Amino acid sequence: MSSLTTDLPAALSTVRRPGDFFASGTIDMPAPRLEVDGVGVVALPLLPVQAEQFVAVAERAPYGRGADTVVDTDVRRTWQIGADRVRIGGKHWARTLEAIVARAAEGLGVSEPIEAELYKLLVYDTGSFFVSHRDTEKAPGMFATLVVVLPSVSTGGELVVRHKGREVRLDLRSDEPSEAAFAAFYADCVHEVLPVASGCRLTLVYNLSRTGKGPRPEPPSYEGEQEHVVAVLRDWAAGKRSPGDEDTPEKLIYPLEHAYTQAELAFDKLKGADAAAASVLVAAAPQAGCDLHLALLSIEESGIAEQTGDYPSRRGRWSDDDEEDEDDDDFEEVEVTERYEHVSEWRRPDGSPSTLGQLPIRVGEICPPDALEDMEPDEQHFHEATGNAGASFDRTYRRAALVIWPSARILAVLNQAGLPITLPYLEDLTERWIAGGNGVDAALWHQAHELSAHMVASWPARGWIPSDDGKPTEAARMLAVLTRLGATERIDAFVANVMSAGQHPKGDNAAVLGALRLVSPDRATALLARVVAGTAATSRGACGDLLARAVASFPGGPAALRDAAAALVEALPGDPARAPSRETWWRDPGVQPGFVVDCFNALARVDKTLAKRAADHMLAWPKTYGFDAVLVPALRQLAETRLIDDAAAVRRLRDACVAHLRARAAEPLEAPRDWRRSSTVGCPCPHCGELSRFLADPARSTWTFKAAEFDRSHVEGTVRNAGCDLDLKTDRHGRPYSLVCTKNQASYDRRAKQRKEDLADLQLFDG
Repeated sequence: MSSLTTDLPAALSTVRRPGDFFASGTIDMPAPRLEVDGVGVVALPLLPVQAEQFVAVAERAPYGRGADTVVDTDVRRTWQIGADRVRIGGKHWARTLEAIVARAAEGLGVSEPIEAELYKLLVYDTGSFFVSHRDTEKAPGMFATLVVVLPSVSTGGELVVRHKGREVRLDLRSDEPSEAAFAAFYADCVHEVLPVASGCRLTLVYNLSRTGKGPRPEPPSYEGEQEHVVAVLRDWAAGKRSPGDEDTPEKLIYPLEHAYTQAELAFDKLKGADAAAASVLVAAAPQAGCDLHLALLSIEESGIAEQTGDYPSRRGRWSDDDEEDEDDDDFEEVEVTERYEHVSEWRRPDGSPSTLGQLPIRVGEICPPDALEDMEPDEQHFHEATGNAGASFDRTYRRAALVIWPSARILAVLNQAGLPITLPYLEDLTERWIAGGNGVDAALWHQAHELSAHMVASWPARGWIPSDDGKPTEAARMLAVLTRLGATERIDAFVANVMSAGQHPKGDNAAVLGALRLVSPDRATALLARVVAGTAATSRGACGDLLARAVASFPGGPAALRDAAAALVEALPGDPARAPSRETWWRDPGVQPGFVVDCFNALARVDKTLAKRAADHMLAWPKTYGFDAVLVPALRQLAETRLIDDAAAVRRLRDACVAHLRARAAEPLEAPRDWRRSSTVGCPCPHCGELSRFLADPARSTWTFKAAEFDRSHVEGTVRNAGCDLDLKTDRHGRPYSLVCTKNQASYDRRAKQRKEDLADLQLFDG
């Protein structure tokens, strides 16, 4: 199967004759002049009153039965008006008809000159139809029929055409005043017109005939190529059903030769060899158990460029993209730094809508592998260097492509779209399964189970530490839906491989514990320990919260959490030997008081020895577990629980905090008696020396420093860095401005406030 991406294009490469057994489409049409005997000039779109006039002057359309021509409204119910009673023209009609015939010929794969001869005008009113039949040769050289539906308001009446086991259903409604719909098909094709549900349809029927000598054109036949393609696709689909098939792609992307706009992206508008290849795949895909779509392939690149022109730089002035594009020749690509390939804008062979979104292109999916080489970009823009950023470029490539995958692998293909698509889809499947009240044998459950397996296996690794704002992440949503499905195997795999891989926020903890209730107690214990061991270094707050929550509700009670608790204690920060890696240290938010609270709420109930180890560790590293920033605020919260009295480890922390607070409260506190303030400023420059002398002067309360802005800013910085007891104000009278420094007693006020808080804490802790 390693040659799949070369075998399929090799089979399709022999399909070079364009065309199919049918062709259809729409065309812009300036209103023609249509005149019918007995009706007069016809207004388009067809008016109801004129529709009634048509029926009044028309005759029932017959059909051929052997050598006879009969009228039977059980077989054909429609009205006809002969070509001799119809006159159609106008300034643009000849060109319009010529364009329709040209597109029909291309779609049918006919390269020789052909002509269209008006045969009849048909009127399909409500209830009209024509059962399956074949057209007879009505003129020498006739090989196909062309129908042109003029603007008229109706519903239903689809044209169904069949040929060699294939069938197409064409909706030829044409209620747009400036547009006509058309269809052409070979005369030997079986076709029928389904009943018109409402309104009235006006159709011109033409015989298509060759103008020269030679054999009559026949529908293209690719039976040999089709059998080969079916065999290749069947082998692929069978291989994808085998366990462990990792070598073959989930989907195949076959880029087309011609360029198509988004409006032209449709199976019935493909040209030449593209149309031929599509016709083979349209027939082969269902036989091989595959799905086929037409899509838009896009490649977006950006990167580094360099300026090669010698024109004066425009740096320093604004310029829009149009101005930059004019000078693209003065830039050169250096390196592509980002590239994103995807397919989107899906079209089905039958024209029905598709809900597929944007899917990335994976390695090995392009067919043949070199199909995208030497592509020219559809758009390219170069951008001048600005500030610290060098010159850059961005460009986009677009190609239409046929995309195919085994029908049974649709969920694996959908999974490539990523969590923004798959997670809501999985949630919807689960909701519909629950609403249906079905068991695990229901089709919806199996679909959800299969999709969840793909999602768990391909869950993206987090390259960031999620916010601890309490909001659940996509991982929590995934666990919630797995819990609703009762998918214990998926829960086990997800917790073991995703939740334990690096980081997780507090907002996910409820979902983790809810999911673990479905697995066995022993396995739940092991999985929780794995999560803590894997994420405590980067998500200690979340792990502390997880353990504290688990103590109250975990199967097996607190004793079952010892391994998880030991993992948390082992990961406590502070000791340089446990310092975070260079890649993560800058993202570490530091120890928060809430973590200490959660830690001891859990450890004191799980294992007193582990709680003592944690307390000893925190007291050993005061830079990490500062009294004022961490331990005292944590003790305030713990004071509301029995732990502060019952747990020896918490009492040890309390005693250390009490000693710290008493020592500080015992320090002398007296308001300043004069204007002398601390004069240590740390800068030896003359201006700061003058500042220091002012601070030490017991008689001066104000100092005015008149100087240039640079010197004033320097002194302001010194004041801020040294925490001087000064209020600063800039006096803007005269030149240069003055910095007015006025002494205050901020240091004393801070210490007085701190003492008040310390005394309150001592009363709380000792009480």
